[in-house]
Amino acid sequence: MRPLDWIVLLGTLGFIVIYGVWKTRGSTDIEGYLKGDNSMKWWTIGLSVMATQASAITFLSTPGQAYEDGMRFVQFYFGLPIAMVIISITVIPIFYRLNVYTAYEFLENRFDLKTRTLAALLFLVQRGLAAGITIYAPAIILSTMLGWSLTVTILVIGMLVIIYTVSGGTKAVSVTQKQQMAVMIGGMLVAGIMVVHYLPQDVSLGDAVAVAGKMGKMNVVDFSFDWNDRYNFWSGITGGLFLALSYFGTDQSQVARYLGGKSVTESRLGLLFNGLLKIPMQFMILFIGVMVFVFYQFNQPPVFFNEGVKSKVYATPYAGELRALETTYSAAFAEQKQGVQDLVVALKTDNEADIAAAKTKVTNLTAATKAVREEAIGVIKKAAPEAETRDTDYVFISFVMKYLPAGLVGLLLAVIFSAAMSSSSSELNALASTTVVDLYKRSVKPFGDATHYLNASKLFTVAWGLIAVLFAIYASLLDNLIQAVNIVGSIFYGTILGIFLVAFYFKHIRGNAVFWAAVLAELVVLYCHFYTSIAFLWFNVIGCGCVILFGFILQAVLGKKKELVAQ
Repeated sequence: MRPLDWIVLLGTLGFIVIYGVWKTRGSTDIEGYLKGDNSMKWWTIGLSVMATQASAITFLSTPGQAYEDGMRFVQFYFGLPIAMVIISITVIPIFYRLNVYTAYEFLENRFDLKTRTLAALLFLVQRGLAAGITIYAPAIILSTMLGWSLTVTILVIGMLVIIYTVSGGTKAVSVTQKQQMAVMIGGMLVAGIMVVHYLPQDVSLGDAVAVAGKMGKMNVVDFSFDWNDRYNFWSGITGGLFLALSYFGTDQSQVARYLGGKSVTESRLGLLFNGLLKIPMQFMILFIGVMVFVFYQFNQPPVFFNEGVKSKVYATPYAGELRALETTYSAAFAEQKQGVQDLVVALKTDNEADIAAAKTKVTNLTAATKAVREEAIGVIKKAAPEAETRDTDYVFISFVMKYLPAGLVGLLLAVIFSAAMSSSSSELNALASTTVVDLYKRSVKPFGDATHYLNASKLFTVAWGLIAVLFAIYASLLDNLIQAVNIVGSIFYGTILGIFLVAFYFKHIRGNAVFWAAVLAELVVLYCHFYTSIAFLWFNVIGCGCVILFGFILQAVLGKKKELVAQ
């Protein structure tokens, strides 16, 4: 890190925190603290909703996902625009009419206290875990790249978030997220322009896309159906739809964003704005990852992207074996590079026979290079058994640190810190509001004054922030980071969504039936997660469907029981 990078990074983060504290000072009750005095306009809501979902994991892990697996992850979001329309039509008017602080208040009006409490607890468990991952994910990578202690990095992110979230509540979250989104989108656009600029002079953007296509990275839509395939059109349009319905319709970290709108119309416009822009934004981030992949076809990538782990291996008796494999890897890459250059020449001729031959050659050479890389990873596993050997989350940040000029490195690191802060602040605010409104105020201390609940909200924000930081300090890396967050969400979201769908659309199902239906549905989802190979997106459909199905069955049984007792 050069001095200019530090100036850009610290200046950006300092401005966001100070602006958030100053702009939202002076909340005197929970109406202002938890709902922002219903003063948010649609563009603030839309940007806040996008920033809440776009965590640091999005900007660290998504390009790496594309580097390894191509563009098909974008299908995960295909159901999102449909979900935004459904929520705008059905959910928002109900929440506004009831004037609720959290989504779960509605459930007590519709069912009973225990169902409200169950849904709130399911949310707190999954969002509490996700908050820890949201902080841990960027911290473990940034600590490696900056040479900081992991604990220090986690504490820096956590404390910055806690300061302005405690200071201004929901309004502070929404206001700062406008600046954070500007930094995030601007930084990623600059990174995309730079990676294309760094391609060889005789390789145009069109050539790069064509090469990526021939190497299987432009796989945007896949219509084949497979229960075990995480990302295809069908899992995205169904499982993704259910996940989006649950996340945006029942997750307090998102519900709080649009409950603070000036009106139903402003909230609807904010959600629809998110629905229109989310897929293009994810497409852009994935495409940048694909361009990084093409860049590394002409510039040798490291045999393993996590330099911190490699450094540990160099200090073991396996160092010589790893260095020998790196030499072999360099030779294999030189052949692969020549094959890719031949493919570019063939593509420019439009001769299908030449293109097919060049593609086959590149496929074989890529397989040989990959085999050497797998051997190197095997050595790393032997030398450092406790080390994480999935390095795709390090691909993009490694490119940034090694190739971008001074100033831009600081900007891209500010992107990652900003994303971590935006998601974490939303999560802490939602965790605190749910704890206060649905548990503390409802069941522990129902007769406190406005000042008491305001102070309780701030204390619970600090408490959840510290819990998230502690979880992040002791967490272990779970698969690809962006998948880890979505897996945690999918385990719980389907059940929560099922409760809300029963509440909205199946009026004859009552509280006892839906409560036990939700408990059984969650057990089914946990079984699917631990004992089957079903792709996680389907958990949202399974959990939701089971709540509705079991609700019908249990209501019929309980209804008959009531009739027998009455007789």
